[in-house]
Amino acid sequence: MSERAPPLGATVLAALFVTALVVSQLTAAKVLAFSIPFSLPYTGSALILPGAALGYALTFFASDCYTELYGKLAGQRLVNVAFAMNFVLLGLVYSTIAAPAAQSSIDPGTFAAVLGASTNIVAGSLVAYLLSQNWDVYVFHRIREATGKEKLWLRNVASTASSQAIDTVVFVGIAFYLLPNYAGIGPVLPTNVVLGLMLGQYLLKLLIAVADTPFVYLVTNAVRANESGHEDRIMG
Repeated sequence: MSERAPPLGATVLAALFVTALVVSQLTAAKVLAFSIPFSLPYTGSALILPGAALGYALTFFASDCYTELYGKLAGQRLVNVAFAMNFVLLGLVYSTIAAPAAQSSIDPGTFAAVLGASTNIVAGSLVAYLLSQNWDVYVFHRIREATGKEKLWLRNVASTASSQAIDTVVFVGIAFYLLPNYAGIGPVLPTNVVLGLMLGQYLLKLLIAVADTPFVYLVTNAVRANESGHEDRIMG
């Protein structure tokens, strides 16, 4: 029996999804500020957002491409397996922090401060991920059922826009408001700052969702063409 490798497109998109997710976990603690040429409520002339927003937006691009190509069940499997990988990441990071350091090592305190995300960040990101990513796959598939193969732009933007709203409110709400104010976990921020984080994060994610639509078409068309040619070569 000849050996058949899994589709290259599936492997690349799954790797992109997990890589972006892992990077998001490691960069979540840094708060970013992007200047804008106008003023908005709560944010003023800057978009304030957690560092995870950039990598996390890329996960929705990868999952939408993956779901479009391989279906709802495959998309759900990708999302939920990657969720389990979050705990692998946390286990490796915290076990490395706890392990004794050599004299030649980087300062252990600095290492822990940079890589050891606080409890409020971890809790917020895990809950937000589980809800928003599964919602993204669900909405994407429901729109595809209603529209068929047409209007990929609609299911990409609508699923990502709604799931990013869920992710933003849940993550910022848990990490920067609920746990700090009601459980004493994490720094307490003024309400206007929390609202600014929500607004800034969502606006950037929404912009990325709209801007990445041509690339969703490009990637899905390229993968289909490659896999169709691969199947033709095998059958021939």
